[in-house]
Amino acid sequence: MNEEPPEKPPAPDLPKYLREPLEKQSPERLETVATYATELAEWKRHQRQQELERRRAEDEVDDEELQKLEDCGISTDPEEYEDVPSSGAYITIKTTKQTAEKSYRYLYWQWREGDTWKNEYIAPVNPKQ
Repeated sequence: MNEEPPEKPPAPDLPKYLREPLEKQSPERLETVATYATELAEWKRHQRQQELERRRAEDEVDDEELQKLEDCGISTDPEEYEDVPSSGAYITIKTTKQTAEKSYRYLYWQWREGDTWKNEYIAPVNPKQ
C-alpha cells in the first residue's frame, strides 16, 4: 500500500521573518514553539484583561456622578446608544482641552475592541439644564 504524503499546510498570514524560520524547524521544535505560543497568548490575554480592569478602575465615574447624569436626563444605559456594546462599556470623563481659565471635560462611553479602545460621546460634564 503506497500512501501519498500529506500536503504541506497553507502558510498563515505571517510576516516572512517569522514564517520562513518556522518552516526550517523539526516537528519536535515546532511543537515546542506551538506550546509556547499558546501559553504566551494566554498570558497576553490575561495582561490585557488586567490592564482593562486597572484602566476602568482609574477612569470610571462613580455612582454619584452617574446619578447626576440621570437627574439631567442623560441615559447611563449602554443599550440606548447605537454603537456602545451592552457589556464591557463604562462611562468615563475625558478632558479634551484645558486653558488657564477653563477645562473642557466630557463624558464618554469607553470600551475595548481587540487591542484598541473605543469611545462614544455622551455629554459635557456640566450640561446646561
